[in-house]
Amino acid sequence: QVQLVESGGGLVQPGGSLGLSCTASGIIFSIYAMGWYRQAPGKQRELVARISSSGTTNYANFVKGRFTISRDNAKKMVYLQMNGLQPEDAAVYYCNRDQRFGSWDWGQGTQDTDSS
Repeated sequence: QVQLVESGGGLVQPGGSLGLSCTASGIIFSIYAMGWYRQAPGKQRELVARISSSGTTNYANFVKGRFTISRDNAKKMVYLQMNGLQPEDAAVYYCNRDQRFGSWDWGQGTQDTDSS
């Protein structure tokens, strides 16, 4: 059974930074493309960034140049470094496999809260 655990969220001022982490268990992590997604109150969950098994990255237009996704296959972890955070980035952030190829059960996510 796949388990995904996100961490690293918190309260942040506009222009601030957060580093999110996601650990995956129960899978051969290295073969899967992974993604970070977010869901703000009253909105649908949306893709933030994704990374292929070999490290190729893609970003949603609204985070390009501000967020960086990376992975460590040995540790079975995927990361999201978020810089230049804005109030509209406030959401619960989740990791999962690249949804174009399937989905696992969603974890609890980690909250990014705007402090302004």
